[in-house]
Amino acid sequence: MKKFFALITTFAIGVAALSSCSSNMQEDAKAKYVFLFIGDGMGNSHVAVTESYLSAKAGKIGGEQLTMTQFPYYGTCTTHCLDKTITCSAASGTAIASGKKTLYSRLGCDENFNRLESMAFDLKEDGYKIGILSSVPITHATPAAFYASTPDRGDGYGIMKQIPDSGFDFFGGSGFEDMFGKDGQQIGADQYLEQNGYEVCFGQEEFLAEADNCEKIIFCQESGRADDAKTYVSEATDANDITLGEMLQLGIDFLGDEEPFFIMCEGGDIDWESHSSYTMPMIEKVINFDNAIAVAYEFYKAHPDETLIVVTADHETGGVSLGEGESWSNTFIDWIKIEEEWEKQKEVCLQDAKANAEFNAAAHIGWTTSYHTGAPVPVFAIGKGAEKFSGRIDNTDIKGKILGE
Repeated sequence: MKKFFALITTFAIGVAALSSCSSNMQEDAKAKYVFLFIGDGMGNSHVAVTESYLSAKAGKIGGEQLTMTQFPYYGTCTTHCLDKTITCSAASGTAIASGKKTLYSRLGCDENFNRLESMAFDLKEDGYKIGILSSVPITHATPAAFYASTPDRGDGYGIMKQIPDSGFDFFGGSGFEDMFGKDGQQIGADQYLEQNGYEVCFGQEEFLAEADNCEKIIFCQESGRADDAKTYVSEATDANDITLGEMLQLGIDFLGDEEPFFIMCEGGDIDWESHSSYTMPMIEKVINFDNAIAVAYEFYKAHPDETLIVVTADHETGGVSLGEGESWSNTFIDWIKIEEEWEKQKEVCLQDAKANAEFNAAAHIGWTTSYHTGAPVPVFAIGKGAEKFSGRIDNTDIKGKILGE
């Protein structure tokens, strides 16, 4: 009998040891610092068009690369939602964040309105600091998918009110949709958030003055003070606004590197330019997005064994193609001439869809739709666990791969 109990005890200790080992292995599988970049609407062709332009600027036909395409691991990602072949940012953002498909336009909830928890909450429970950034309003669908839950993705004010419930450390974006609610009669979003534990700063100067004196902070562009945060239009950057890369650096500095962190950074305006088939502004936004990735890459080089960077998109927008038309003469894309012509014509093209279509045709850049497509989107990765992102994946796979499951 003593031998029996001794055997049972030994078995129990062994099981406990294996369980502890398995837990430690799962913990070790996660990177300490995680950057997830989402180029809203950015398909493989957006990347190809942008690199073709950069190559021409360097005096070459091809060969120039964005930072993201230099990462060692590459895959493609399917994006369909639960009920439609062609998804939207709300449903796809939810799939990326939660690992679960949902219905078109649902944000952070399933078909039965049950909340779908994002990976940011899982990581927060594991002791990670959390940053959510976007080049567009903080309350827009993709960033909101990481902290909010609502069947109405258009309820910007209601989404904003869920920010304090997240307890996340850093938010950054152009501003808020519906600063004073849809009826314009509500308490300002900045006031509401400050009453609920966040310091809200408009512009870099204000942020730097307050960052050392608070635990949770929200950065908005200087131009975000108004109740007209950028919508689906191409707008010149306000002289006082900073780039997405500069915003990301503010977030990295605020979170620090003593504790683990997770940062989701969205290039939201790639999608906006693509909805309007604006070729040159789209290229500008892809470059701006990639410059933010370069900021994360510099951090990675200082912490290569502890950092994971993943770059993908929620869906493709516009069906853009590098080459358009039926003539053999269309096989050379003269980007220098295209850029010169854009400077001459852009004011007209930004106001007149027909003039813009004629510009694109002359440039031999094709756009098949003013909406999203169902084309798979790229995935680029580097760092700890990056090899998991090679090959064909679905957007619901991303959460588990980041969490080391």
